[in-house]
Amino acid sequence: MPRPVFTRSLLAPRHWAAWLGLGVVWLIAQLPYAALLWLGRRLGGLILRVPSARRDIAETNIALCFPELDKAARRKLVDSNLRDLGLMLVEFALGWMGSEKKIASIPIVIEGLEHLEQARTNGQGVLLVGGHFSHLELCARLVSQRIRISGMYRKMDSAIFEWAVLRARLDYATTMFDKDDLRGTVKYLRSGGTVWYAPDQDMRSKDSVFVPFFGIPAATITATHHLARMSGAVVIPFFHRRLPNNGGYVLRLGAALDNFPSTDALSDTARVNGCIEQMVREAPEQYLWAHKRFKSRPEGQPTIY
Repeated sequence: MPRPVFTRSLLAPRHWAAWLGLGVVWLIAQLPYAALLWLGRRLGGLILRVPSARRDIAETNIALCFPELDKAARRKLVDSNLRDLGLMLVEFALGWMGSEKKIASIPIVIEGLEHLEQARTNGQGVLLVGGHFSHLELCARLVSQRIRISGMYRKMDSAIFEWAVLRARLDYATTMFDKDDLRGTVKYLRSGGTVWYAPDQDMRSKDSVFVPFFGIPAATITATHHLARMSGAVVIPFFHRRLPNNGGYVLRLGAALDNFPSTDALSDTARVNGCIEQMVREAPEQYLWAHKRFKSRPEGQPTIY
């Protein structure tokens, strides 16, 4: 993918607010790592105290997915999750605009690289399948220090952020594929490439099926099945979590899924959801519960939000 070109139209007055926001993001990324996380926690405290739809969505999702928790435990998890949104904001800034020196200084532990090396030895491409955790952008950049990866992404609404963020991603990723560019992604995987993406959001796509996520029917894209089937790539779960006390991150590559893909797209998609559910259970406060994961409903079922 070529780097996005700067055009004079990006300087139009309608974009000035976006440029200001981008400047704030850049300034945050210049902070020392400990100060950046301190700021993220303060922002999270503000998010926690300000009433918003995010809390309602997170409360609904957590109540649905963790029925075994009592009211006090659910509230504690919701509060922790809302605080985590502040950390998410500063980690996005760091992932996009942090210097190479700063990124290299962040403590990380990477587990399971042998699974990736086995796939490469076999001449296969790799689909690194993960979830929408608050630090997904930063951890994609962190893992790119050790392995060459590409990514799939959804185009941003803001032309300014699309220009800046895509440039930033192309500084550490081999390339980036639009979420609808299946042909390009398959070709890259067939050549032995590694693609990271997260299929755990309600895309409201015609290629979605309803399969369980925490026991609840969730509209989920079948792309993992189709990409693996058409490219011969293996599917490796990719999990990451933030450690306490500014201890950095653990990045874990699991074993490639056996007998994947099968002949059943529905079964394979449910299997992928099961992998992501296991990841979420390890660090539930760091997952993006503010997303309306169950917005689409099977025919005849009532709306949730």
